[in-house]
Amino acid sequence: QVQLVESGGGLVQAGGSLRLSCGASGLTFSNYRMGWFRQAPGKEREFVAGIARSSWSRTSINYGGFVEGRFTISRDNAKNTVYLQMNSLKPEDTAVYYCAVAQGATFDHWGQGTQVTVSS
Repeated sequence: QVQLVESGGGLVQAGGSLRLSCGASGLTFSNYRMGWFRQAPGKEREFVAGIARSSWSRTSINYGGFVEGRFTISRDNAKNTVYLQMNSLKPEDTAVYYCAVAQGATFDHWGQGTQVTVSS
């Protein structure tokens, strides 16, 4: 079965950086698009970043509008891992961050999440 395990969250001051990792198992990782989402208390889950599979097409990457060049998504298919480098963090970036895989047309499997807290 598919398992996604996030790590790297924590408490950081505004302006700081964190690097999230998501290890995947139970699937042929390089065949699927991966993504990061986040959910803040009282808010709906929102898209952060996505990265296409690299087996058959050029890697394509997209970000949520709020990212504004601060975050970078990447993947290492040899390690079955997707990363999210987050720089210039703001208090409004505080949320639980989730890794997801799109085995079909949409993201359909999620990790358990990792908490990111940005203090002002």
